[in-house]
Amino acid sequence: METTPDRLTELPEGSIFVFGSNATGAHGGGAAKVAVDRFGAIWGQGEGLQGQSYGLPTMEGFEALRGAAERFVRFAAEHPELRFYLTKVGCGIAGHAESDVAPLFADTPDNVVKPPGW
Repeated sequence: METTPDRLTELPEGSIFVFGSNATGAHGGGAAKVAVDRFGAIWGQGEGLQGQSYGLPTMEGFEALRGAAERFVRFAAEHPELRFYLTKVGCGIAGHAESDVAPLFADTPDNVVKPPGW
């Protein structure tokens, strides 16, 4: 089974880098900065498809993350022509435990590639 690599620097056409963000879209560090630098994330947009990336707000509390995860899973299901590379959203600067976040993505469609162990 394919898993999301620890570091992504390029993706083929039709592939989307899924990263943790904040609601204001201040993509200043971590995967969010990679999303801006390499995958077309838009400064000021905290959630959704942005170029070859998809932002998931993770800094506004766990329930907000849960809602964003549900919206992402629906979006991925509605776009089977795209392949989404999910990073360990919410588990860095946002401080959520992988054991809490990974289950939010348990029922993703087949076009979502998850980190190892998720």
